[in-house]
Amino acid sequence: MRSNRIAPSPPPSRNGHVPLHWVIDRGGQKLLEGLEGVVFHVYDKRSGLAGMRALRRQLPSAGFDVLLQMQVALRANVLSAFIPARRRIGYDHARSRDLHGLFINQRIADRPGIHVLDAIGSFCEPLGLRQTRVEWDLPVPADAREWARAQWPADDTPTLVISPCSSHARRNWYPDRYAAVADHAVARGWRVVLCGGRSGLERSTTDAILAAMQAPALDLVGKDTLKQLPALLERADLVMTPDSGPMHIANAMGTRVLGLHAASNPLRSGPYSDVRYCVDRYDAAARRFLGKPASELRWGTKIEFDGVMELVGVDDAVAAFERYLARP
Repeated sequence: MRSNRIAPSPPPSRNGHVPLHWVIDRGGQKLLEGLEGVVFHVYDKRSGLAGMRALRRQLPSAGFDVLLQMQVALRANVLSAFIPARRRIGYDHARSRDLHGLFINQRIADRPGIHVLDAIGSFCEPLGLRQTRVEWDLPVPADAREWARAQWPADDTPTLVISPCSSHARRNWYPDRYAAVADHAVARGWRVVLCGGRSGLERSTTDAILAAMQAPALDLVGKDTLKQLPALLERADLVMTPDSGPMHIANAMGTRVLGLHAASNPLRSGPYSDVRYCVDRYDAAARRFLGKPASELRWGTKIEFDGVMELVGVDDAVAAFERYLARP
């Protein structure tokens, strides 16, 4: 989910909250629809400059006091030029790229080695605020939770939900390895549920997992909506996934995550609340594909090479699953 949050000129409301406008993609808007105090403006990157001009016409004519430019890709930087704001807060020099500095007039502090969400949280500091805690208030409708409750019995069987695909293909693990971990979970008395979107890749990956499994699993791939997904992940005891959107949604819903990391660093972009049950092969990937340890890489370096996820073995994931079982 990509976004820019911008605070408009009108004064704070009676409850002390400054009204926010949020430039967001269609999928993010569907997920967050109903979030209080936010006006969403949807931008489709396929619409190009015409879409940017249309966005400008949606925005308040008076402009904004502050733009929080939380994306550094060139398209997002150009899009920000269509948002009139007196203060334009962006990333520090280390995180900047694609001419980011040309579109901002203030920067957040340079703090290397922190999680992506902590960097985003520091955008409030130029406004005289400080992030002291992180809370997620995803708007999940009652009917979404009702749908999720209907998918499997509310019994004492713990549930492992597998969301096998990321939007970055080189971060994806292998169907036979997912199947092996799923069979291990079933042997330990767990229920296994597969979830995902409607893409051909997600369908074919799921079919391959089911074909390789010895035990049965509940296939919900392509059957939920973006509003139902958080409710579904909330019901899980543990979610196994590569570095992906569902990883962060599960974390936001309070569910522990067995993250599969080699292409990306879980300390930077893994589940924010708890990485104890993640597989971390990022250093091994750095040594194999870049010829140096992870400690010598620029913070945030991605190692998205063909075959990088081969470094995550079945034994690694089973060990992470067993760590979850052995928690206090």
